[in-house]
Amino acid sequence: MSRQIRKLEEELDVTLFVRHGRGVKLTGAGATLLERAEMITHLVRQTGEQLRAAAADNVSGHLSVGLPPAVMLLLGPSLVERFRRDFPRVHLHIREGLSVSLQEWLLDRRVDLAILYNPAPLEELDIQPVFSESMLLLGPPDGEATAGHASPIRLQELAGLPLILPGAPHSNRRLIEHAAAESGCRLRVVLEVDSVALTKRLVHQGYGYSLYTYGAVHDDAIRGDLTLRAVERPAIRSVLTIATLRERHASPLVGQLKEIVRDKLHSLFHGDTWHGEGVWIGDTPYGERRQPG
Repeated sequence: MSRQIRKLEEELDVTLFVRHGRGVKLTGAGATLLERAEMITHLVRQTGEQLRAAAADNVSGHLSVGLPPAVMLLLGPSLVERFRRDFPRVHLHIREGLSVSLQEWLLDRRVDLAILYNPAPLEELDIQPVFSESMLLLGPPDGEATAGHASPIRLQELAGLPLILPGAPHSNRRLIEHAAAESGCRLRVVLEVDSVALTKRLVHQGYGYSLYTYGAVHDDAIRGDLTLRAVERPAIRSVLTIATLRERHASPLVGQLKEIVRDKLHSLFHGDTWHGEGVWIGDTPYGERRQPG
């Protein structure tokens, strides 16, 4: 860096920095150059944004997005609205599936981008975490619970409850069983149901209990159809991620799709949907999971 600065000073025939024992200080010429450089950088960035916006009307292609059921209704409508506005000539295909299926579709190039819960790290995938949530115990309605929330339950206490959980390949099942095994808790699974909607209906009717994140059940809790109990000591934390194929020559359109999906999830997370139940980790590499501070 020092060599580059000296070269720049020689080229401009001015002194940009005054060097002293404690470091360096900008000269008047250096301050002027910094101000002009910031203006030029801003102008270049602004020009690029304007050119990309002008070219968006001419962008055409086909994109396929995979969404899990709990995210589909929350994200799908706003995603379609944004793409119709910004990329009217891009054909958008939205597919619904469980995280384990979506990951396979991504590897097989049947989808360009997928939102996954707790995916296994794979070399072929670029995985960006979005936010982390604690899983909640779903129970039948309780007239004494406020807004569907009842007192917390310890993870060890799950051993005495009849549970309705998804089948073994499901990411939630893996996460729950791993947390239970680490705590020495033996779960009693009475039904295996992959459907979020059917699981909530069965819990509502008293067939058992289940575990989901708040984003999947907030409407049911507000209506009083389900009672939610925080699982603690320890909590079971689920991470929502955006995944794409890690390719050397990735499509710019897929990159734009990823940014749009991340922005939409950011808006949802900081809106009324999660009510502070999670932690935004959108700038954290996958694997470095932050706990609530």
